[in-house]
Amino acid sequence: MRTRSSLLLLVSLFLLAFALPASAQSGNASVSVVHGVPDTPVDVYVNDAETLADFQPGTVAGPLSLPAGTYQVDIRPAGAAPTSAPVISGSADVPAGANATLVAHLDAAGAPTLTPFVNDVSTVPAGQARLTVRHTAAAPAVDILAGGTAVLSGVENGDEGSLTVPAGSVSAAVALAGTTAPVIGPADVNLAEGTLTAVYAIGSAEAGSLDLVVQTITGLHSGAGVPSGSGGAAASAGLPAWALAVAGAAALVAAGSARRAVLVRR
Repeated sequence: MRTRSSLLLLVSLFLLAFALPASAQSGNASVSVVHGVPDTPVDVYVNDAETLADFQPGTVAGPLSLPAGTYQVDIRPAGAAPTSAPVISGSADVPAGANATLVAHLDAAGAPTLTPFVNDVSTVPAGQARLTVRHTAAAPAVDILAGGTAVLSGVENGDEGSLTVPAGSVSAAVALAGTTAPVIGPADVNLAEGTLTAVYAIGSAEAGSLDLVVQTITGLHSGAGVPSGSGGAAASAGLPAWALAVAGAAALVAAGSARRAVLVRR
């Protein structure tokens, strides 16, 4: 349990973060977090500060506007001591202006890992939407099916594929590469006009825990403003408590060199 002084410190840091000059705010990155490790509620620490407590599998947190810089991300089982060994640990370099999602998930061998993805928030034509599928499950290469037909083939763990398609509802499923029998789904996914819908395959094929997590990022219309993200149904519509803490910790991190992609070093 945090002490009163710790809470006051986090509030102070939060205020400091939002006191940054407008020029610094304009180059901030938008960062979301997806929890794709089944049956494992976790606590997320950023730069040694607990920023997300009891984060449940299959949910999306964020997005949060963060200054460019290097962030140490440590993930521990929910309720574990802050000094205990993390189950996932990585250093994330967040470039200015990026729109990124960090995914805690299982690698192809079933070990917990952290993978960053840079979201393509470039504009799409009128009446269109962008569908991105990310393979973050302990499973071999998969094909992505839409209406029973493979639209993305041979996607391996840690990889992604994207399509620009007419807005509307699509029946999406995941099958092992070269097959059409779904191992996940089918599930109806609503692709709203001018959005990026990112679908994450999570869980473990061996354990029978495969599932989908959906993240929606709006504002991809031509001439639209800065795109923002939203998570699945379980994500809070308001600014979550963890966002306040991350913003505070971010204020103490020196801005790093901009990079073309988010990198995680383990």
